Amino acid sequence: MKVRQDAWSHEDDLLLAETVLRHIRDGGTQLQAFEEVGDHLNRTSAACGFRWNAVVRRKYEQAISLAKKQRKERKRALAKQQAAANDRKTYQNPQSFSAFEFGEEYIPLSERKSHTSEHKEEQQSTVVNQTSNEKQEREMSAYGSNRTVQTAANMNGSTTANEMSLKDVIAFLQNLNYSNSSSQKLQLENERLKQDLQSLLDENENLKRKVKRLEQDQETIQEDYQSLIKIMDRARRMVVFSDDENVSSTSFKMDKNGNLEKIAK
Repeated sequence: MKVRQDAWSHEDDLLLAETVLRHIRDGGTQLQAFEEVGDHLNRTSAACGFRWNAVVRRKYEQAISLAKKQRKERKRALAKQQAAANDRKTYQNPQSFSAFEFGEEYIPLSERKSHTSEHKEEQQSTVVNQTSNEKQEREMSAYGSNRTVQTAANMNGSTTANEMSLKDVIAFLQNLNYSNSSSQKLQLENERLKQDLQSLLDENENLKRKVKRLEQDQETIQEDYQSLIKIMDRARRMVVFSDDENVSSTSFKMDKNGNLEKIAK
């Protein structure tokens, strides 16, 4: 049997499946996977995409679901690591957040030294209030930083998801164009096969009519043969009956010696 030169082998399908699953796990797109496989197998990305959607994908539905789950878990782990790293930086360098951003009153050192002893209690009270305010400000800053990191991670994840969706749509449209071309070819092939089938059906009907006619002729010949056999049997019986009559009409007589002699009529 002749094998097409561009036929897909089992190894090609396996390479295509492994590459697509790897790109799904790593956060890549199917289009990138099709291009990688196309470069390796010397095929177009559209051909790889059509092969994936038409044949290979249905065999790896569970593996695709598992790869998507691993991709989500990996994204969540990276987001948590980034948030934890930002939190450590915030708590290690609290002086990076200025008290002026929150409206705290700043008292220069020269003015503090110029105060008399009678205002000492007021200064101590001010220092205590400043310390309490700074503690609250650090807590608010840490909370705000954590919320900012989470929001940024969510925005990055949303942007990546939108980008992946756009690339998936582009790949789908390319595959759809290729599928339409293949569908037209299949439709023409289907029409040709329908015509061949109709031709075979017509030929079959003609052969059935011929067989029926031959069966009728055979029945006629059989009837003629039976009639001929009856005629021949009747003729044979008539000949035998005529011979019997001739034998019975012959007369004999016995001579003196006991011999039989035929008497002529």
